[in-house]
Amino acid sequence: MKTLKILVAPMLMVLFLSSCASVQVLSDYDKEANFNAYKTYAFYKTGIDKVQISDLDKKRILRAIEAEMSKRGFTKSENPDLLVSIFTKEKEQVDIYNNYWGGFGYGWGWNPYYWGPGYGGGAYANTRTEGSLYIDLIDAGSKELVWQGKGVGNLGNINNIEKKEARIREFVSQILMQYPPNQVAVK
Repeated sequence: MKTLKILVAPMLMVLFLSSCASVQVLSDYDKEANFNAYKTYAFYKTGIDKVQISDLDKKRILRAIEAEMSKRGFTKSENPDLLVSIFTKEKEQVDIYNNYWGGFGYGWGWNPYYWGPGYGGGAYANTRTEGSLYIDLIDAGSKELVWQGKGVGNLGNINNIEKKEARIREFVSQILMQYPPNQVAVK
């Protein structure tokens, strides 16, 4: 039983850490939009100014979007085909882990005739910040939303600037992997 306890603890830690690192991504789009026609973009200042995060984090997100759009062949322009806007949300998550391994014996309570090895543990709580980043692509001519990507993941309380920038780049990259949507040709 002690061996089982020794093996389970590291496996649970790896599972927990890997679940924190991933970004869950969803996207939606207007199925009538012609995504092949979009070649240029600009940031939609009105939408971005409403985002309630620090200006430094806004800059980090916008730089990451610029890098990803460039990788996809888009050019930043004064007369764009697409307007890019962002929106963020965050919430505090509390995870409670019950690490009680019970013992041997029958029933509840203490009995001097039944005893076994002490498999204790207890419960502990962990708090984490879960953030959502929405990236909206708006047709510049019609001013209608044509694509939206959302990434949800653990932000952590990152004090290291390089790690924070890397996490933001990961969010943006994972979200924009969904663009352009795989469209089925309509006959």
